[in-house]
Amino acid sequence: MSRFTARRTRVAVSIAAVALSALALSACAGSSDPASSSSSGGDAAGPGDITVQLSWIKNEEFCGEFFADSKGYYTDAGFSSVELVPGPSTGASELISGTADFAMSDAVSTGSVVASEGAPLKIIGTTYQKNPFTVLSLKDGGNIATVADLKGKRIGVQDSNTALFNAFLAANGMSASDLTIVPVQYDPAPLINGEVDGFIAYLTNEAIIVQNEGHDTVNLPFADNGLPFPAETLVTTDDMIKNHPDTVKAFLKAEIQGWTAAVADPAGCASLAYDDYGKDLNLDPKNSEAGAVAQLSDLVVSDETETNGLFSISDDLKEATVKSLGEAGIDVTADQLFDTSLLEELYSENPDLVKYAG
Repeated sequence: MSRFTARRTRVAVSIAAVALSALALSACAGSSDPASSSSSGGDAAGPGDITVQLSWIKNEEFCGEFFADSKGYYTDAGFSSVELVPGPSTGASELISGTADFAMSDAVSTGSVVASEGAPLKIIGTTYQKNPFTVLSLKDGGNIATVADLKGKRIGVQDSNTALFNAFLAANGMSASDLTIVPVQYDPAPLINGEVDGFIAYLTNEAIIVQNEGHDTVNLPFADNGLPFPAETLVTTDDMIKNHPDTVKAFLKAEIQGWTAAVADPAGCASLAYDDYGKDLNLDPKNSEAGAVAQLSDLVVSDETETNGLFSISDDLKEATVKSLGEAGIDVTADQLFDTSLLEELYSENPDLVKYAG
């Protein structure tokens, strides 16, 4: 598999192709109960079997899930089996149709279908405390270290990322007329070749790949510059939350344990991806190891998780997310998008989890 395979549909595709998602959701809505279609019955019978839709390929991005599976945390939580289905996918159609019980997604993707279609979905926790989108540049090239540095520059933007980039500009009091948008794909070759001054990328992916090829890089992260929203969010249906709360809490507990193991062992996190779960993808160990360290140290843990545990989402982040989505033309309230009550209940019932995840 090419290292630049069309990598990040997630946030971007949900904005560019929300109409297609809406059609899928409309067709599937009410067709089946996610808890009953892939889980074996209700909470009274135990969690049973569940299916988890991943947002991307089985790389280091999901090493917490790999640890939860390989260390038996899912089994300890009562699940007979847990199927991790690789993406790319935003998870919305799978959740609504009942082919998945939980999905890894992001606030923009979920917010899009909630706002446009009233999709019965909620974010119940988040792996990443902030999103990894960045304007990547070369130090001896565009050297874009501040928002002001964007003015007059040529920025490589993938078609599906245009709406998100425009939202980023709007959040910083700028518009497309302040610079030149150059259509690109996901391969950052145009940046390396000097065809563009900046390139929309992921901090844990292209930014690392370009750096590992020997280039001095500069990043302008969206999350630190006016467009914060959580990513790799855990999403499920309103029905699951209401009628199967014990299943949700069991899943969250196993996830917390898995990601705690990942935070404690970045090398093992990467190894599970390139040696085991993603072995058939021919992942580059060096890039996987660097990606694991970057996500675990910069995205997964924060002051919030140190205080309230992994996957927690502060009220401030919820409100900042809603504001960010508004900049992208997605009108949704925090109550419509988030329901972290079961995560908070889980931590209240198991106070050792906070220490365990700290």
